[in-house]
Amino acid sequence: MHIAIAGNIGSGKTTLSRLLAEHYNWETRYESVENNPYLNDFYNDMKKWSFNLQIYFLNSRFNQLIEIKNSKKNVIQDRTIYEDVNVFAPNLHSMRLISSRDFDTYYTTFNLMSSLIRPPDLLIYLQTSVEKLLLQIKKRGRNYEKNIRFEYLKNLNDRYETWIENYKHGKLLVINVNNLDFENRKNDFQNIIKRIDQNL
Repeated sequence: MHIAIAGNIGSGKTTLSRLLAEHYNWETRYESVENNPYLNDFYNDMKKWSFNLQIYFLNSRFNQLIEIKNSKKNVIQDRTIYEDVNVFAPNLHSMRLISSRDFDTYYTTFNLMSSLIRPPDLLIYLQTSVEKLLLQIKKRGRNYEKNIRFEYLKNLNDRYETWIENYKHGKLLVINVNNLDFENRKNDFQNIIKRIDQNL
């Protein structure tokens, strides 16, 4: 069984992945953030490093999916390859931070990869307002995220909503987390578990 958690920057994906893994006693596959060689450079100079960052994430998540497929274990995955190709890379392309030539190369690479992977058995989308995202980002205090702008997060949120509306790869569970605190309120977490169990 493979559950993937999708959502914008600061939506709570990593926290929910950890809590679900503990609850179900499953393995986790986290997004490569702390060891990412491009992330700091990207936030300092987006135009120079956007393509490199997206290729790194694409490769990292493809490797995760191959590993999940071959492991035959139950896994919770923090962020999906589909978010890269439907949200982040197109957003950077629309901002003219990735050239059309590089974006075409990126998309061709994804299309090849997509023929070798399978989607999660259940995709959980954490729907979140930009205001809450900014609060969460500030709370966790990552230095490289301190200059993330409202407009950037809003553009990502809009792309997330469009992607989720058209998601056809399998089961989908949308959870609006604006008024939830599933890390600190037991009832909030238990309600999420109940909804997941109904979908598995």
